[in-house]
Amino acid sequence: MNPVFYMLQAVMLVSLLFSPLIKAAEYPAGPVTFIVPWPEGDLEDYLTKMIARELTAETGFEAQVKFIPGDAGATGAAVVAAAPADGQVIGSLVNHLLTTKVMGGEVSWNFKTFSPVGIFLDYPFVLAARADAPYNDLKELADYSQSNTLSLGHFGNGITPTALTFKMADDFGINISADKAYDALECPLLLNKDVDLINTTTQQIFPCLESGEVKLLVAFTSRRVTIAPDTPTLSELTGINLTIWNGLFVPRSTPAMTKVKIARIAKKAIESDEAQKLAKETGALVYWDDALRSKLRIADEIEASRSLLNYLHRE
Repeated sequence: MNPVFYMLQAVMLVSLLFSPLIKAAEYPAGPVTFIVPWPEGDLEDYLTKMIARELTAETGFEAQVKFIPGDAGATGAAVVAAAPADGQVIGSLVNHLLTTKVMGGEVSWNFKTFSPVGIFLDYPFVLAARADAPYNDLKELADYSQSNTLSLGHFGNGITPTALTFKMADDFGINISADKAYDALECPLLLNKDVDLINTTTQQIFPCLESGEVKLLVAFTSRRVTIAPDTPTLSELTGINLTIWNGLFVPRSTPAMTKVKIARIAKKAIESDEAQKLAKETGALVYWDDALRSKLRIADEIEASRSLLNYLHRE
C-alpha cells in the first residue's frame, strides 16, 4: 500500500491522541463561571473571587463568581454536576456535598461525579450565643437546657457541622428543643432572639464578635481560631476530628491538563498576601492541597462521616 497512506494514518492517530492536550493547553475557551452554592459574604465568597480575578488576569477571559444558594449547597452543586467537563464551570464546594449529602441519598450525584482541583479553606465554624446568655461553656449550656428551651440555627440537616453539633449535644447532655436551617447565619438571628444558638462561621458574625454582643462556646476547627484563642475546639473536648472545608471541583472527565492549569492559578491566588491576610483576620486556615492530597482527604472523611451519620441515624 502507498507509504503516504500509512503516513496520513499516523498523523491522524497522533492528532487523536494529543487533541485533548491541545484543547487543555488552550484553556479556557471563553468566560469561566465559578459556582458558590451559598449567599454572598462568607469566606468561600472572598477566596473564590480572588481565584477568579487571578484567572482573568492570567488568561484574559472573564471569570465570574455566581451564587446559587439552596438546600444546604446542593442546589448550586447540582449545576456543577450537570456542566460540560471542560473546566468552564467550576464548583467552589464544601466537603459535606462530597460526603454526607451523597451518603444520605439526598442528591443526584455520587462519589465519582466530581474531580477535585484542590482544597483551599478550613472554615472557622463555631457555636455562638448572645453575650448575655446565662451559659459560657458546654457544661453550663447542658445544665441550662435541662429546665429551659434551647433553639439552634444551622445550615441544614445532613451536613457535617450540623451533624457534629447534634453529636456534641448528645455527648454533653444538651437538650436542643428546636432547630431550623438557614442559608445565612448572621448576628440578627441571635440578637433578635430568633434562636438561642447558631452553628456558623466567625466571618458571618464578625461584627458582633468585635462589638462583644456575641460569644463563642466551642470551635469546630483543627486548632483554636486566632481571633478567639480562649475558645476550646470540639476536638479538644470530644476527640472528634472532622472539620469543615472548601475546595474547587469540576466534573470528573475534565481533561487533566485543564485541572492542572486551574490548580496553578488557584494556588497562586490562595498563597497571595491578600488571602493570607484574610486568614489572619478571621481565624480561617487558608492553604492549598493539590488534587492527590484532596482525594486522599476525601476518602478518609467518607469513612469518618459514615460513622457519624450511622450514629445520628441509630434507632
